[in-house]
Amino acid sequence: MDETPIGLAARGDNALATARAVLERAPLFDGHNDLPWVIRIDREARGDVLAYDLNRVHEKADTDIPRLREGMVGAQFWAAFQPTGAPHPARTALEQIDIIRRIEEAHPDVFLPARRAADYLRAKAAGKIASFVAVEGGVGLENALAPLRIWHAAGVRLMTLCHNETLDWVDSATDAPRNGGLNAFGRAVIGELNRLGIVVDLAHTSHEAMRKVLAATEAPVALSHCNSFSLCDHPRNAPDDVLKALKANGGLVMATFVPGFISQALRDWLRRGRGGYSAAPMAADPKAQLAELEARHGVAPKATLEEVADHIERLVSFAGVDHVGIGSDYFGGATPVGLENVSRFPHLFAELVRRGFSENDLEKMSALNLVRVLRTVETVGRKLRKTRPPAVGRIEDYPGA
Repeated sequence: MDETPIGLAARGDNALATARAVLERAPLFDGHNDLPWVIRIDREARGDVLAYDLNRVHEKADTDIPRLREGMVGAQFWAAFQPTGAPHPARTALEQIDIIRRIEEAHPDVFLPARRAADYLRAKAAGKIASFVAVEGGVGLENALAPLRIWHAAGVRLMTLCHNETLDWVDSATDAPRNGGLNAFGRAVIGELNRLGIVVDLAHTSHEAMRKVLAATEAPVALSHCNSFSLCDHPRNAPDDVLKALKANGGLVMATFVPGFISQALRDWLRRGRGGYSAAPMAADPKAQLAELEARHGVAPKATLEEVADHIERLVSFAGVDHVGIGSDYFGGATPVGLENVSRFPHLFAELVRRGFSENDLEKMSALNLVRVLRTVETVGRKLRKTRPPAVGRIEDYPGA
């Protein structure tokens, strides 16, 4: 858009009012936010939810209760994230799940613990935010299947298979492949996730892993924070054939706000440096890392809200409007111009209004598509549990490709 906000107001543009009306009916269901990790590494809070104090605005971060309310967020998948190389991965995964549950316990007036698709509407009726639990990265399994059932019992309803590094059973988009995408143990993980009714998340997996999982899964999948590879050729983004496959699978791709996954100009600029910033947005200090690169290569191009809208249009063109959502990946780091924090979701939807999306389509992308996927995954899980016993064993029990 060439017009400034003042120019839009002068000609009576009511897109923001329309966007807010849409989000009033279908409050945003965001597919990915790393607030639990932000709380864990905060120098003062050090994992203490009460000490972090979500009731106040955190100007140097991007997520807190006042701005979640302003952003009209109705449901959130919080990521129990840890770096792949962190010590004690099984313990750390549980600690991260515990932070999410303590967020819920600390603010029962704001967050409704959500474990089923129906909890989205329950939270909406109560004026609360549905709090869903995700695990980001299968490193915490330590190559065993049993932890999946413990995670499920603790409330996990979505699992991002890996992070920036390849595991012993699934290949990452930003690391060397070792498994042809997905090996036999990886297929067993997918089968057990299907049986438990946990959404399989292909964000961070290699393109070949995406294809292998789509061939193996019995339930819809999600790409919880992922853009279009044809618009920005970062390997974290989804290729067109995978987007097209989501129609048959019934899953969805959720547009993300990580600048290096949005702007091709920024992607090209990052290639001139060591590239780690775009491949690993969870660096210890991503803003300092960016500053270091700028000192060597000049000011970085900026990703923008409008470019996120470009990706959404491209995702819709290949996957269809029934298979697109929003997965911001707010993590306390770099953000696009116009999407600096969780209060800005209505402004993205206003841009989509201006581009001609119907209110019905916007409600689907805001929340209804993800609610549908959750409901279908739950249904598949109930059916599979009637006929299939729990999968047991460790990676050594699943030899072969």
